[in-house]
Amino acid sequence: MIWPGVILMILFNFVPMYGLIIAFKDYSVLDTIANAQWVGFKYFQDFFSDKMFWLVMKNTLGISLWKLVVGFQGAIMLAVLINELIHSHFKRFVQTISYLPHFLSWVILGGMVILWLSDTGMVNSTLISLHLIDKPIQFMSNANSYWAIAVLSDVWKEIGWNTILYLAAMTAIDPSLYEAAKIDGASKWQQITHITIPGIRTMIALTLILSIGGLIGSNLDQTLVLQNSLNYNASEVLNSYVYRMGIKQGNFSYATAVGIFQSVVSLILVVLSRWGTRKISDEKVF
Repeated sequence: MIWPGVILMILFNFVPMYGLIIAFKDYSVLDTIANAQWVGFKYFQDFFSDKMFWLVMKNTLGISLWKLVVGFQGAIMLAVLINELIHSHFKRFVQTISYLPHFLSWVILGGMVILWLSDTGMVNSTLISLHLIDKPIQFMSNANSYWAIAVLSDVWKEIGWNTILYLAAMTAIDPSLYEAAKIDGASKWQQITHITIPGIRTMIALTLILSIGGLIGSNLDQTLVLQNSLNYNASEVLNSYVYRMGIKQGNFSYATAVGIFQSVVSLILVVLSRWGTRKISDEKVF
């Protein structure tokens, strides 16, 4: 039963790794990878000296850090709130509502966000009706507001899905601990802080490691949907830059070099976050 998955992994994950050597070659579609001329670290040097380097790094790290801060904590808090719900039917309803955005593509959700934030959209109409503003705010054409839009829309899409692991970990907590805490007079907040959160700390550490490993990457689908010429300086991230240089401009060697740099940094972040988590919690996750 495991062989189909192994074969697919080999075909689509390991075999294509041969193509990574084009980052060190002057490759074009008119030539083969084997016949392309070796250029060493030329394309890496070009990327580090490119004026776009600091822009895409600032946007990538800035957006990803805010997504981590807001989304990571938000998922834990939402999972705790759902776990504390008494009525099972209402609990399933809340879970379903929070999960739904995850299953919709960014083409759909991005279109909804753009529509809501348009001049005649729900947000501007509400603000005007409440007399908070006199004229519509140009949200999507304002580069200063793009980070907030990207972070909040991503949290809205993924926060419910990210609670699944935490809720599953909470089911493994011994109910007798809560009963003993109630007998000792512990409040609901004390039960959460001293039983629930410590009971899922291994899962929190694991998701934190994986989240930090993805800091250098940003959602390409979201960027391509929400990006426009007016917010370009705030929305261009590494993934969209690789797409633009590789697919649109055909500079495959340069785009591959940028992709390798991104993967190496992600690996370093995973290793450092794992080491830091073990130092803080003294618990081996993997």
